[in-house]
Amino acid sequence: MTFRWYGPEMDSIPLRYIKQIPGMNGVVSSLMEMQAGADWPEDKIQSLKKQVNDAGLSLEVIESVNVHEDIKLGRSTRDKYIQNYINTIHKLGRIGVKVICYNFMPVFDWTRTDLAYCLPDGSTTMRYQQSVVDQIKDPQQFANEIQKRTQGYEMAGWEPERMAEIKSLLRAYKEVSHQDLFNNLIYFLKAIMPACHEAEIKMAIHPDDPGWDIFGLPRVVNSAEGIRKLLDTVNDPCNCLTFCTGSLGSRADNDLPAIAREFCSRGRIPFAHIRNLKKIDGENDFFESAHVSSCGSFDMFEIVKALYESGFDGYIRPDHGRMIWDEQGRAGYGLYDRALGAVYINGLWEAIEKG
Repeated sequence: MTFRWYGPEMDSIPLRYIKQIPGMNGVVSSLMEMQAGADWPEDKIQSLKKQVNDAGLSLEVIESVNVHEDIKLGRSTRDKYIQNYINTIHKLGRIGVKVICYNFMPVFDWTRTDLAYCLPDGSTTMRYQQSVVDQIKDPQQFANEIQKRTQGYEMAGWEPERMAEIKSLLRAYKEVSHQDLFNNLIYFLKAIMPACHEAEIKMAIHPDDPGWDIFGLPRVVNSAEGIRKLLDTVNDPCNCLTFCTGSLGSRADNDLPAIAREFCSRGRIPFAHIRNLKKIDGENDFFESAHVSSCGSFDMFEIVKALYESGFDGYIRPDHGRMIWDEQGRAGYGLYDRALGAVYINGLWEAIEKG
């Protein structure tokens, strides 16, 4: 059991609080200050590991080493950034990292239209409404407005340098098809697989969130078919999936327990994000609910059971939580609701294990 932590400069939650969550073993972290495409400095990596270990926690999953847009676009400069990525893989392997969670979503990472949607119980949560996205004429303005609502926290995957180039990036992606994006992902993976074997690190791609194209940008990792195609094309044990229930579950046609069983039984799920969503007015309208099954649209028991019965022995973490008990902090990443989620998931696992 692990907990997402953004580092001492970008997270309001002290490591000692995370250590106090029952059953918590480690944190999933990153060097948030590093731009996509950078070669991570060894001293910063070592410092992060020391802070985590000194708190009595492990650091064996990095989320994430962001992929530069030139790699996704297939530009002539991509090899330079891929080499930086390879260098970083080797450095992370030397400190004992076992999994790198990354994504290949163009421009926008996970996307929500409301960061503080108020629920009937007074808690707030993140919501996605396709009708809102469909009315947006200027994605740059949308990104600027979302950034204003983050209470000063940088959203993961929404790096300022990338957000400042939205208009030029959108123009560049007009020439990129779904197959082009997939081909560029394959090029990237084939280039880094030897380094992954040397470092004993698994690359666990995070599914698209939400699981469909937005703003005309192609997305290719959002269904069992797409995942199967990716894992079969680069059929390597280091080419893996981050099983994210919220991202995959945003699509009604994704059978979450079936996806867990198929790819976990193949040894291709080293990392899982567990959260619940509640569908509202239609297939493409949802909010992040509490983790408990009855609060959302997913059968969490069946999801965890599928992982257990398929031999899952990797890393798991509670994903996006609500803001409860008047907590203020990074949207989706408060302490209290995610701590409840972690204990709930551990409870499900114990009950399934004891049968």
